[in-house]
Amino acid sequence: MKTNKSYSKRIKVTKNGKLLVRKKGQNHFNAKNSGDTGIKKRRTVAFSMSNKNKSRFLNNV
Repeated sequence: MKTNKSYSKRIKVTKNGKLLVRKKGQNHFNAKNSGDTGIKKRRTVAFSMSNKNKSRFLNNV
């Protein structure tokens, strides 16, 4: 089965198999946010996905 490219572009897989994604709500309407909120939004967040979906969407994980 082929790797789903839309998933693979948004998800980074670490050496130990953890999935990391960007925090939601970063794209626009950020001018009103405080600087602290802006910094917090730049972090990546751990993403949980079942093994069934990993094998379906991320073929090489």
